[in-house]
Amino acid sequence: MKRLFVFVTLLFAMLFAAPGWADEAPAVAAAVTATADTVATAAPAAAPVPNKGDTAWLITATLLVVMMATPGLGLFYGGMVRSKNMLSVLMQTLVVFCLLGVLWAVYGYSLAFTDGNAFFGGFDKLFMKGVTPETVVATFSKGVVLPEYLFAAFELTFAAITPALIIGGFAERIKFSAMLIFMVLWFTFSYIPMAHMVWYWAGPDAFTSAEAAAKAGEFAGFLFNKGALDFAGGTVVHINAGVAALVGAFMIGPRIGYRRESMAPHSLTMTMVGASLLFVGWFGFNVGSALEAGATAGLAFFNTLVATCAATVAWTVIEAMFKGKPSMLGAVSGAIAGLVVITPACGLVGPMGAIIMGFLGGIVCYWGVNGLKRMLGVDDSLDVFGVHGVGGILGALLTGVFASPELGGTGVWDYVANAPGTFDMGSQMIAQAWGVGTAVVWSAVVSYIAFKLIDMTIGLRVSAEDEREGLDIATHGESAYHA
Repeated sequence: MKRLFVFVTLLFAMLFAAPGWADEAPAVAAAVTATADTVATAAPAAAPVPNKGDTAWLITATLLVVMMATPGLGLFYGGMVRSKNMLSVLMQTLVVFCLLGVLWAVYGYSLAFTDGNAFFGGFDKLFMKGVTPETVVATFSKGVVLPEYLFAAFELTFAAITPALIIGGFAERIKFSAMLIFMVLWFTFSYIPMAHMVWYWAGPDAFTSAEAAAKAGEFAGFLFNKGALDFAGGTVVHINAGVAALVGAFMIGPRIGYRRESMAPHSLTMTMVGASLLFVGWFGFNVGSALEAGATAGLAFFNTLVATCAATVAWTVIEAMFKGKPSMLGAVSGAIAGLVVITPACGLVGPMGAIIMGFLGGIVCYWGVNGLKRMLGVDDSLDVFGVHGVGGILGALLTGVFASPELGGTGVWDYVANAPGTFDMGSQMIAQAWGVGTAVVWSAVVSYIAFKLIDMTIGLRVSAEDEREGLDIATHGESAYHA
């Protein structure tokens, strides 16, 4: 283009210049070239546009997370309850996911992913105001963006499935209406602020200098500024939900006949199918959190795979040692434990670190389900805290260890220098402890207040008669199975 500009200008000079123009032609050419260079320099750089590969991958990842909730989580939980409560669990997981998906679009996205303070965003994008097919959001690479609608949809699936995890803590005994009200309150006052605290920042392009980075930090989330690492939701999702389930199990009380009557899973086949869908869908959860179809996504994919395999093996072995026989329920619980433990670390640690985390996750979560649960004396029906709470805490803390480059991890990235930053394990462990402690306390307080308010108004628990009959018939007028 610049050469064409020079040629046309010289031609114009040849046609209209006074005699002797040829002697001045070199000077004219130099001046025109300099002018063209100035124009080229002054032209603003083109705005980055989404890469079609990144976009296609995030669409796929979003669908995988939807599959985790419906049908994955529903079948996983449903198979573990008694047959008279199968449909109630399927109904709860589906309706919670859809209800909170709507609320995410109405106000959740705005409060989680816009400028505000350290704990909440603002109302700038209430009702998705200002979000169009042309608007974009940052990823973790400078100059790389995604369509904002797609990013909002991906984050919607996290916001909707996380509360659904809590259902397992008080399955088979809570009122459907009470459960829905609790989920709205908890989503608003626990999930949204935790997501903002951990994940909200201005994006890498804002980090052009130390001064600019400091300015950007004024609007970042509380735990982001503390340096807490959470690649895909160890604190935001698993600790947050696990603690809420534990509080609910305590406040609602145990099921009628708990520890006196058999409450064995009615269909381990259903549970296995659900766990398998969760396993596959989790790659959307973890790998999608890279936000790009690049090298970090590949690392997250491999780590998710090997950590889950390691946890499954560890749980199976330890169960055989302590109980004499390895069980199907134990194996799938080990797989879920591995997925939980690696979630905050999947894009930050090396493969050997992931395997060690998986093995430790299988062992520690086995204790969470079989030892800690008895110590607490709580009827956490489907072991939400034992797997998600304990596994989330373990994974968040171990992320601070195995993210170290000396142990095969990626370390941390200095966006100002656009190069690897200095990694200090001691400082990082303090940051991780901040993340864990904040998630535990925040979720516990919000959950307690929400459950208490509901109990004082409409009540939390179904009647003893309805509980004995089963929630399928008593609450929904349907039955999962017919004779």
